[in-house]
Amino acid sequence: MSHSAVGKPDMKLFWACFIALVATSFVFGVRANTIGLLQDGFNLSESQKGAINGAGMWPFALSIIFFSLIIDWIGYKTVALFAIVCHLVSLVLTLRADGFNSFYWSTLLVAVANGTVESFINPVVATVFSKDKSKWLNILHAGWPAGLALGALFCALFPNTTLGFDAVWKFRFALCFVPVVLYALLILPRQFPINERVAAGVSYRDMLKEVGAVGFFMIAALIVAAVYQMAGKEVNWTYDLAIAGVVAILIGLYTRSLGNWLFLVVLIVIGPLATTELGTDGWMPELLKLNGPADSPNFAAWVFVYVSAIMTILRFYAGPIVHRFSPIGLLVMGAAVAIVGLMLLSKSVGWTIVGAATIYAFGKTFLWSTTLGLTSEQFPKGGALTLNGVSAVGVLFLGVLGSPFIGYQQDQDMHQRLTKDHSALLAKVAGPAKPSIFGETPSLDQKKIQALDEASTKELTAVQADSKRGAFTNIAVLPGFMLVCYLGMFFWFRARGGYKPVDLASSH
Repeated sequence: MSHSAVGKPDMKLFWACFIALVATSFVFGVRANTIGLLQDGFNLSESQKGAINGAGMWPFALSIIFFSLIIDWIGYKTVALFAIVCHLVSLVLTLRADGFNSFYWSTLLVAVANGTVESFINPVVATVFSKDKSKWLNILHAGWPAGLALGALFCALFPNTTLGFDAVWKFRFALCFVPVVLYALLILPRQFPINERVAAGVSYRDMLKEVGAVGFFMIAALIVAAVYQMAGKEVNWTYDLAIAGVVAILIGLYTRSLGNWLFLVVLIVIGPLATTELGTDGWMPELLKLNGPADSPNFAAWVFVYVSAIMTILRFYAGPIVHRFSPIGLLVMGAAVAIVGLMLLSKSVGWTIVGAATIYAFGKTFLWSTTLGLTSEQFPKGGALTLNGVSAVGVLFLGVLGSPFIGYQQDQDMHQRLTKDHSALLAKVAGPAKPSIFGETPSLDQKKIQALDEASTKELTAVQADSKRGAFTNIAVLPGFMLVCYLGMFFWFRARGGYKPVDLASSH
């Protein structure tokens, strides 16, 4: 049995979990920086590229929820071994891929592996460091930006040049075996602790009570919407909400609980948080491509590595910062700084983008990992379910609503700018209105854009650059909402004598 709440923590187990998270984000980073190359080599359409990106997201969230519900029954070691097998098999299938279908299914299995890793590492670290959860969950999640930075770095060092298409993309994905095999070797000899919820004698029903009918309604609604999108169909919200309502009623009857209200606030906030962090990251290359310095072709990749390095270093030194400000205080500060960073990004061109990206990185660094810390400290009765449920809802919200919202806003903003000051240009490039989850949205016809003369192309590029920057002003509304929620929580804790972690051993 690994040491947990009592005695010396098992640091080898911690580092095994850390490298496992590095492996998940390394694969994520390599795919994100190779998808353009794959699009050219496999002749993928934009919708096929979007389907592959979706395949890398939905199963991640679904496997987190699934294993959180059963992990205490089947054991953490069993789940860890399943993740290892999925990672190894998925990478073998990836290297054998020869087109859209084969690459899609291998990406789907990678996402299952990534979600499975996330489902066991968070509760394990929260149990091993039960007296200092926020600090160690922040350090654990330094593994995410570290893996992203390493993945992007290797892709920048091995660009798509003289070796040819097959050699380059296969070499990049073959590198993913290194962190996967390393975490497998570290995990295999380790023994896992009993989760603190189980050790404290908190029942399965009491765990479900923390999430309650309302929490399961939110989770079920997002899962059903994700399944619709995975199947390539438009979400039928009537059926979606009806299914979520049935799940909520059944959970409510079983638990006689609507959910811990404070946990429900955290669930509501995690969607905007995920969109602020991960959603913005998805738009950064577009901003940098159109607004970065013209004499630096790899500017976007290096800024990505730079921001990820900042996040890695800051999370490693989270301990003193968390102790100085408390998790809720750190969330208040992070949201406020993220707003400033996003507003500066909306005004930045050239090398000034680096300064704005630095401030944005400082703001977003602690948001996700500290939210996990707060969840583990305030809702220990929820065990793996509350801790991993937060991550799942964040990822699902981003895919179902967050990313489509950013795209919808972009289409609307671009249309308004062209209508107001460039009506002649709009007449040349306007496409048909297209459906979206938020209603019909105007579009531009890519074939008409390619047929433009040089002067019109330059005019359109300038408008697009302004519009891309303007998107960050719209996104800043999200951390604004988060800041209001965090301040409400901050003053609620203050009225109760300040922020204090819930001690499961003494409260149960």
